[in-house]
Amino acid sequence: MTDRSLPGPSGGDTDGDTDGAADAALGARIREYRMMRRMSLRALGEAAQASPGFLSQLERGQVNCSIGMLRRIADSLGLTVADLFDQDGRPGPRVVRRADRPMLHTAPGSRKLLISQRPLSHLEVYAGEFDPGASTGDDAYTHGDSQEILLVISGGVRVELDGRAHDLEAGDSVEYRSSVPHRVVNHHEGPAEILWIISPPTPD
Repeated sequence: MTDRSLPGPSGGDTDGDTDGAADAALGARIREYRMMRRMSLRALGEAAQASPGFLSQLERGQVNCSIGMLRRIADSLGLTVADLFDQDGRPGPRVVRRADRPMLHTAPGSRKLLISQRPLSHLEVYAGEFDPGASTGDDAYTHGDSQEILLVISGGVRVELDGRAHDLEAGDSVEYRSSVPHRVVNHHEGPAEILWIISPPTPD
């Protein structure tokens, strides 16, 4: 699993010293993002179909890997391959206009929009928009085991947590673990808007 077919970030031929520096930088970024997500080497290995020993060597810059493996690692961390090669460090302030929010696929009549920008670090924030009668889906769902806060911005929603219903109005919030089965439904006659705040980030 030490495929040397993957070039350095520049994509060109490099000497051994430069290759080693690129491997070390890539490994350090993988470890940084893994720690941000509070993932063990074993958990990342299971998600990316790699052994913990190989990932440990990769993080220390002792080996590199194929593009296919790198894509699986990036996907498991909620990143793109380009994020892993980003040399700019931690970004400064970034403005996201309402019209530019990336939209995720959801149930009919509802929209889930990403507010926090990738690559995600310590938290992720989503806006949710629900037409009257719309919901997050027929079934409750879980994702990871993070702290999650749901805040109602406008309208009202019913939040079902492990089968127990909580009716919330604008300004109300509820906090729970993302490992608890949860579902949101707009049971009002008007639209509703909410925020999800999750720390640390979890798989969608």
